[in-house]
Amino acid sequence: MSRLRTFASEFDGRFERLLRPIADAAPEIVEAVRYSALAPGKRIRPFLVVRSCELVGGDRDRAWHVAAGVECVHAFSLIHDDLPAMDDDDLRRGRPTSHKRFGEATAILAGDALAFLGIEMLLRHEPDKDLAARMALVLVESAGWGGMIGGQSADISGQSRPPDLKTTEAIHDRKTAALFAAACKMGAMVGAGSRLGDIESLARFGRSFGRAFQIADDLLDLTETADNLGKRTGKDAVAGKQTYAGCVGVDEGRRTAQRMVDAAIEELAGFGDAASDLRDLVRHVVDRAY
Repeated sequence: MSRLRTFASEFDGRFERLLRPIADAAPEIVEAVRYSALAPGKRIRPFLVVRSCELVGGDRDRAWHVAAGVECVHAFSLIHDDLPAMDDDDLRRGRPTSHKRFGEATAILAGDALAFLGIEMLLRHEPDKDLAARMALVLVESAGWGGMIGGQSADISGQSRPPDLKTTEAIHDRKTAALFAAACKMGAMVGAGSRLGDIESLARFGRSFGRAFQIADDLLDLTETADNLGKRTGKDAVAGKQTYAGCVGVDEGRRTAQRMVDAAIEELAGFGDAASDLRDLVRHVVDRAY
């Protein structure tokens, strides 16, 4: 985790510089974009981008714009997920959510701006334009109706319905695991060129990690306090959301998360000791839920 904290500090400095506005940008949107995107966070997804690039022997400096693009899309999803029409949250990362700070209209537009900015980061800064286009496709597929947005829709439509494990797994796979997998895949793409085996191994690692992460997040919503998590807790049960705990109970949910951890770690076998920090990170995510 110390490596992640060091990375987060470096990333935040670079990210802040990339988010400096163009000359004619609307000031209120700029403020809202920077408020949410630069809010204190663990930066797991951009970390996965850069580390995946490094693991396949790539130049980490070339991966920063990819990492920034992924974090922009993640920030967009948080703004929209928090809206009253979605999860209706007032607190995110220990601060008022974007719509509480700036109003709903500005929050929606800031989320929209971040979604497009994520793609722009790839297309503007990657010198290999064919690679930039291929990575942009990976990113938009992970975020679109077959990914995060589709997962959020299924999450909303599943509320107050009887617990269903298949539905829960589909929500987790799209809402969270898809972007984790995309982060790892794009990092490997920018570092590995045509080494398809490494790219796909890291994508599978990211998907299993994302599944474990979401199960643990659902469990923490039941067991942790808002002060510790930096967001409101207990909301999943109140909303009748589809969760592993609701489907199979807390203990089996933890066992399932551990199986996802094991699957993720297995995908790192070919990278040896160089991937030890990623193994530790995956284990830490699930350990928080115990």
